[in-house]
Amino acid sequence: MYSNNKWKFLLLNFALIFATSFSLAQNKEISVKFIGNCGLGMTDGTTNIYFDFPYKSGAHHYMEYNLAELDSVKSNAIFIYTHKHSDHYTGLVKKIAKKRNGQIFTPQNVGELLKLNGELKDFKIETFHTKHRFSFNHYSYLVTWHGKRIFISGDTENADIIAPVKEIDWAFIPAWFLLDAREKQIKLRESIKKIVIYHIGPRDHITSDENDTQIKLLNKQGEVFVL
Repeated sequence: MYSNNKWKFLLLNFALIFATSFSLAQNKEISVKFIGNCGLGMTDGTTNIYFDFPYKSGAHHYMEYNLAELDSVKSNAIFIYTHKHSDHYTGLVKKIAKKRNGQIFTPQNVGELLKLNGELKDFKIETFHTKHRFSFNHYSYLVTWHGKRIFISGDTENADIIAPVKEIDWAFIPAWFLLDAREKQIKLRESIKKIVIYHIGPRDHITSDENDTQIKLLNKQGEVFVL
């Protein structure tokens, strides 16, 4: 039999372990891997979500990627697409999703995407039908995941969509989105903590001020960082 002191010690340790686990769950990190173009792999260690990946490598003179990336796709992954242009999408995703028991969401079945709000822990996704001059069916997304608010723009040129959205932690946008915001005097810096510029092509010459910590350029394929 345990003495009262031993019981107290065990209960105290259990309480400390529970409190630590709860704290980690509350502050769960989200890791992001930049694959290329608007292709992002995000995970919280349990759920794996790919945005605009896989796509057709090198399409429209944009980024190629190592095809080994296709073999590294996680099981039970979720694939979310902003639109179906080949530098964002490839039909190969159907084969990969079937093999890895994944789910695919495109503008064609975007209504089904909202079911993830009830299936994934501490996760919410909102959809925005956005304009892209070369696509009739384009969506941007606002994801709230473990307390982080993440905006995924895709190819849209129209910064108006983000103007009413407040308290964004990370916004993944192309350079032309940023330029449109400046022209329309939409003050992104007031509502977004970190602005990430992606979809930078080999023919683009985009630079940023090294001292400007609010702007991050995604031009190093394979880069992994934490939100």
